[in-house]
Order: sequence, then C-alpha cells, then structure tokens
Amino acid sequence: MKTVLNKEQLAITIKRLSHQILENHYNLENTVLIGIQPRGIFFSDRLVENLKQEVPASAIKYGKLDITFYRDDVRKELHLANHTDIPFSIENKQVVLIDDVLYTGRTIRAALDALLAFGRPEKVELCILIDRRFSRQLPIQPDYAGKAIDSLITEKVKVSWQEVHGADEVILL
Repeated sequence: MKTVLNKEQLAITIKRLSHQILENHYNLENTVLIGIQPRGIFFSDRLVENLKQEVPASAIKYGKLDITFYRDDVRKELHLANHTDIPFSIENKQVVLIDDVLYTGRTIRAALDALLAFGRPEKVELCILIDRRFSRQLPIQPDYAGKAIDSLITEKVKVSWQEVHGADEVILL
C-alpha cells in the first residue's frame, strides 16, 4: 500500500483544480460542471465547494450524471441506476466533466454518450483527480488532472472520502 495523496495534499489538489477551471472559465459564464455518478460525485462536490469560495454560488451550474446504462463493459450483470440531476440545459454550454480516477477511459466514453441526452454542448473538458497514465483503452486525456501516476494493471487506486470512508486520502493497493 502506498499513499498517493494524504488529507492535506488532497485538499490542496482540489483547490488547485478549482483555480485552474476558473482560469479557463472566468466567472463560470456559459460553463456547467457535471460530476459522474457514483464515485466522481464526492470529488465534484468538493470542487464545487472550493469554487463557491471564489465566485457567487448562483454562478455555479452543477449537475450529476448517471452513466450506468451507457457502459459497454458491464452488460452481463443487473445494475441499479444512480440518480441523474441536471436541472439546466447543456445546449451550447462549456461542460466540465468531473470524475475521481481516469483509468481505461470507458467511464468517460459512457459519460459523453449519456451527456448527449441533455443537449449538444459547445465544448466538453475533463477534470480528473487521479490520472492512471498508460492504462488507456480509448484515446481520452484529461484537461485538468490532480495527479498523474504510473501503476501496474494489477494495482488499484482507492480514493477515500471523510463523509463515506472516514478519511480523506488516495492510496495505491
């Protein structure tokens, strides 16, 4: 087991990513933030809380996207859907998709498919907490990455959040 980000590093990384988003999307005009269910929501919630310290909460359009039935790699099992909550149009908006770990790219491909049910965005960017480089099965790269790591296919990245797991940390198992 190896610690990738401890509690303090995780907080600093999330703050940095929120600032990077604001650099490219000043005042979040014409920009919407979409967290990917289920695990990306904890990260996106924290990111949005950081953004609220920099811009008025009313300027933040934040939604949550369930991709369960858009996945191409889990068709054999019965899955329970998560909740999608996108109370605004993404038509001609700049969308920042948010997830915790980028591994093969299949989750992001499914999210892009699911997103089209809500309109046609002007642009889609990807914000990732952990980028597992060299593991991609699809040509997907993040626009914003908290930390890039090199890992073996047999290793697993575990992102823990205080609200659910009792601690804020990212470890490599």
